This record gives sequence, C-alpha cells and structure tokens, in this order.
Amino acid sequence: MKDTRLTINAELRADEPVDPETADNTDSTQTTATDTTDPDKTTQPDDSKGKTLSGYAVVFNSPSKDLGGFVEVVSPKAFDGVDLSNVLMLSNHNYSEVLASVKAGTLKLEVDDKGLHFDATLPNTSFANDVYEEVSSGNVDSASFSFAVADDGDTFTKDDSGNVTRTINQVKSLFDVSVVAVPAYDDTNVAVDSRSYEKFIGKNTKADKEENKKMTEKTIIDNKPEETETRSFENYIRSEGEQRDGLTTENNQAVVPSEVVTPIFEYKQNEANLGQFATVKTVSAGSGTYPISTNSNAVLATKDELATIADVDAGMTGVDYKVATRAGKIFISQEIADDSEVPIVSEVQGQLQKLVNNTDNTNIVALLKKATKSAITGVDDIKKAFNVDLDPALNKMIITNQGGYNYLDTLKDSEGRYMLQTDPTAPTGSALLGAPIVVVPSTLLPDETDGSFPLFVGDLSQYLAIFKRNQVTSNWTQFDSYSCGLAVVIRNDYEVIDDKAMVYLTLAPASAATPAK
Repeated sequence: MKDTRLTINAELRADEPVDPETADNTDSTQTTATDTTDPDKTTQPDDSKGKTLSGYAVVFNSPSKDLGGFVEVVSPKAFDGVDLSNVLMLSNHNYSEVLASVKAGTLKLEVDDKGLHFDATLPNTSFANDVYEEVSSGNVDSASFSFAVADDGDTFTKDDSGNVTRTINQVKSLFDVSVVAVPAYDDTNVAVDSRSYEKFIGKNTKADKEENKKMTEKTIIDNKPEETETRSFENYIRSEGEQRDGLTTENNQAVVPSEVVTPIFEYKQNEANLGQFATVKTVSAGSGTYPISTNSNAVLATKDELATIADVDAGMTGVDYKVATRAGKIFISQEIADDSEVPIVSEVQGQLQKLVNNTDNTNIVALLKKATKSAITGVDDIKKAFNVDLDPALNKMIITNQGGYNYLDTLKDSEGRYMLQTDPTAPTGSALLGAPIVVVPSTLLPDETDGSFPLFVGDLSQYLAIFKRNQVTSNWTQFDSYSCGLAVVIRNDYEVIDDKAMVYLTLAPASAATPAK
C-alpha cells in the first residue's frame, strides 16, 4: 500500500541561484544583484542556473497528529537500505508537475540524524517558479512524502494511558517527496488511504474518534494471532512446560511460534550465517528430489514448423534430499523464568539463532571441503581460479576464516597499497578482485594442519542447497541436576548442487613475504 504523510516541520528554504564565477562573500540568499555597469540598475539572478529548495521531507521520531486512534513516528533507521535512485520531487504529489529528480541529478536526498533532507534545483517552468515564490513568501512551508512500508516494517504499541503509536521501522520504497500546501489535506494533515486505521475501521468523523480508538486497539493490537501465540509460548516457558493453552503441539511437543523462528530461517538477522548465501528451499516432505536451476550453458534449439521441440539441457538438476532431525538445548535459568520483566522469548530466540548459525555453518563448511582442493601461494593463484577454474557467469565470493581474512586485509601491492577494496554489500565490508569476502569464525573453520588458511572461492548459491522445514518443536526439560530449559528439534538437510561452482584453496602464510601484483 502507498502511504502519504505530511511533514509540517519541513524547514523549507528557497534560495536564489548563485553564479560560482561571480559569487563573493555576500549572502547567497540575496534576492537581487547590482549591475556594476549601471548604478541605477538592478538585475535578477539568472534563472537558467536553477533556483533551489531545501528542507526535510521526513523528520524522525516526530509524532504525527491523530490518524484515527493512533499517532505515527518514523524510526531513524527506516530508510536503511532503501533505494533512493528513482525518487522524484513533485508539487502536491502531482506527477505532471515534476520539480526535480534524483536520476537527473537535480534532487539530492540525504539521511542525517534529524531526518530525510533534500536539496532540489528547480527547472525554469511556470509551475516551478510558482512553487518557488510560494515558499519564498512563506505561504507554503510544508513537505510531504509517499512511501510503502516493508513487510513487517511497522509496529504498534500502547502505553499505560492507552495511547497507540505506530512506528515505521522499515520503508520498502520511497516514491516521491513533495512541496505541499496544508489546506490540500484534511484536519489530520494526512492523505488517508486504505492502510490507515481510520479507513480500515470505516469511521471518519470526529464524533467517532473515541470509538475508533477502542476498535483500533481491539482489532489491530489485541487480536494479532502471532502475538497471542507468542504470549502463550512465553507462558509455557515460565510455567516450565505446564501451561500449553494457545500453543500448537506435535507429538506432545510445543511448536515454537512462527513469529520467533521466521526471522531466523529467513536470515533477516544472521549476518554470520553462510546459509544466507546458499540456495534455500522449504520442503513439506521429509525426503524427495527437488529440481533446482543450475549455471547452465543451455541454448534454445532451432525448431522447424510442425517439428517436435528438440531436447536441450534446460539448466535444471534434481537434488535428492532427506531432512535430518537435529536437537539442541536452550538453557533458561530459574531467575529468568521468574522475572516477568525479562523478555524471555527474545532470550530463547537469541539462543536458537546461535544454534541455527552454528549448525548451518558447520554443515556448509563440511560440504565446502568436498570441493576441488589445491594449494596456492598468492593472489595470482586466486585470479587463476576466478579466470580459469570457475565459470565466468558465477557470482563469485570468497569465504575464509579469521586468520585468512586478516592475511588478505594486510596484503599490499608492489607500490605498498592495500589490495582489498571497500564493498558495503559484503558482510566484512571488503572485497578482493571484486568478490565480496565472508568470514567464518576460526572455531568453525580452523586453519589447515600445515598452518595455511582455507579459502573457498565461487558461487555458494550454485554450489549448495539447504532443505528446511520451518517448524521447530520444543519441550521443557530438566537437563541435569542444576540446569533446565528447552530441548529444541530442527529438521533440515544440506546437499551439493554443482560441485564445479566452488574451489577449495589453501593459502600458505609464507607467501606474505612476496608483494602481490
């Protein structure tokens, strides 16, 4: 859904263009300039150089007005990772009146501590000049933005007084920012759409405000099934397995709510997990064959009229799988179980996260070590693996341990410059030869017996598949005389798709003495 919100405290500012070749120390916002060839003549700045507008399209943590039983705030991290390359600046959200564009370089958007700031250079058009004059005169001082919220990107909370707040935690898309006049909106200062509670509940008058609030709390907050099941799961833990109302069970074991396990299995917060780079398939059966696309060189065959279609290699391979049952322990101290202030479900999720990370990484590393292995002495050998041993179409990456990363991070070329490049998309923030580097803890991926560092180079998504069943079961257990908690069971499998998609290199530290080329 597309939401539109008004930002009253937009700090809109209109600036005249300044010619950098003639600019002096005078105020850049000066509206007239003196023509030195004629003391009695004044000239306006050259509009062709572009009048500018600046301000804030979004102000973080600034509560909106009542939107129908709730207020809304935008989190400072809401724009993390959002693609802003196609955003337009419009007049009153009118796509026929484009004021600036990021793609054209006339609109600059920057997220700072306060909000989403914009600088726009306006075109020399009649409607753009009208907007500029309205802002200059102070008639218009508000901005607005149109956006879509990411899945599960907002949360609703209720304080002790019963006030409801919607927090936008993650924006999926930003469509436009606009200069707007407040009278264009109703008394809520918001363009209400089907995502707002006011339309959802179907009440639009001030007389219905209190009823809206009650219905909002009942419909949206109190009756979320995931939250209800999560609370039941918390009661199950705190009662040491006695209270099971509201929980799904299987073979007399409690099924961990999807709200707890889904972020783990979707790798939303697992930067340390190699599983995020593999091909992941959710299966409903315990075993079978799953068709998976491979890095094929298949081509379409020529077909004569009425002739049958020739057999071609479609780039699919059937991968046999058989999920295994894997069990682990989540320890819960009596103090945690008794303390109602401790977020015990988050504690369980955190420990389960570590179990899944370690299990995935251990099994993935074991399969990586089945790749073709060769000893190397320097970066030139890694280049050879990229250029000769691996298909050029693969999305290559480098997986190594802590020692291996430290070695690569200190590599210098013959002129003393560090070899690694900056790559914000890589978990380490670094790349070598354009391939992002991923680091596995040395406890899970130790050095080779001869002291050399392991490097796996290639495309993990083409090399390996994880088959998982997203259901996790648990049972309250007394582990020994001193400890208790949840015994959890996960069912998954790890299989190689294409053994030519990765190579296993062992890099001897002695090569550090030779400068890289």
